[in-house]
Amino acid sequence: MNTTTLFDDTNVAFALKTDSQLQRAYFLFKMISYQPLVRVGAAATNFALKANLPVEGLIRSTVFDHFCGGVNEEDCEPIIDIMFTKGVSSVLDYSVEGKEEESAFDDCRDKILKIIRFADEKEAMPIVVFKPTGFGRFHLYQKIGEGNVLTPDEQKEWDRVVARFDSVCKLAKENDIEVLIDGEESWMQDAADNLCEDMMRKYNTTKPIVYNTLQTYRWDRVDYLKSLHERAKAGSFKIGFKIVRGAYMEKERNRAEKNGYKSPICDNKQVTDENFDACMTYILNNLNDISLFIGTHNEQSCYLAMKMMADMGIDKTDNNVWFGQLYGMSDNISFNLAEQGYNVAKYVPFGPVKDVMPYLIRRAEENTSVAGQTSRELNLIKQENKRRKL
Repeated sequence: MNTTTLFDDTNVAFALKTDSQLQRAYFLFKMISYQPLVRVGAAATNFALKANLPVEGLIRSTVFDHFCGGVNEEDCEPIIDIMFTKGVSSVLDYSVEGKEEESAFDDCRDKILKIIRFADEKEAMPIVVFKPTGFGRFHLYQKIGEGNVLTPDEQKEWDRVVARFDSVCKLAKENDIEVLIDGEESWMQDAADNLCEDMMRKYNTTKPIVYNTLQTYRWDRVDYLKSLHERAKAGSFKIGFKIVRGAYMEKERNRAEKNGYKSPICDNKQVTDENFDACMTYILNNLNDISLFIGTHNEQSCYLAMKMMADMGIDKTDNNVWFGQLYGMSDNISFNLAEQGYNVAKYVPFGPVKDVMPYLIRRAEENTSVAGQTSRELNLIKQENKRRKL
């Protein structure tokens, strides 16, 4: 197949979707394409859940089941298994956000440890993921990142955050499961970056187990990547990175403007794309030291990665290179890449319906802000419907 049209093959892309699932996908992306509707829908959903109105069933049968694997890891198992029949692995993503209690952080750690043990028995789950704020308070990361001295109680609290990171990375190393640590807002990210680096230094001695995330809509990330690479070479450890464009752009720009500092976000989409490709190119040129998880829904970036791998003689199955997309989106990329023999994993969010809604709302808002994303999904679904009728 001509690789420039690889992602147009809807037969491969939607092979696992029934006609009714395809119709639901069309309905959802049609709704998401209207920005005012997303804003109103998000507000109404939040209100309904807080008021304990009986809307969970409706949410579950529509947006939740399309973008999430289930309410717990066992719930996700049929999806994990069926996707793996097409060569697509799963990264279970416990998508509960915004908790501030120590008990919630311990629960999140225990959930990730359970997923690692669960993954150790399933070939389809070579990777796990967690968010730094799943293991500790946002304010704590921010205070450390800003160079402020912690109180004795806060220091004990931070020690517990470090211990949670360490217990997850240690078990992952023992079970040979890779750990992706998600990126978050820039004003807490320095502390998270430093903690990720400590974990890499400790557990990536022979190969990358711990991966940090590069949000390439930040103009400083290429320099950060290169400087960490130099420290890794000097310290004799490997590094791993998931590269993404980023998910907090409006929030980042608004905060920078409000507080009068230079925005950490690139001036425009083109510069972000160039940043993404620069990070990808640098890592592919240094695969002996750095492993790469390409987290993107951008078809051009995927084509570029495929071309570079071919030009450099990097095997499609080389475990140092993975492609990843979110469950419920860009199946045309995921399943066609897998069909061609590349390493591909879907992020599969899960958790109680009420707790996962902030994540789902952010996903919907991202879709409306990414030009062409929803229209591309809608056109592919139309194309597949037409193909099935014929």
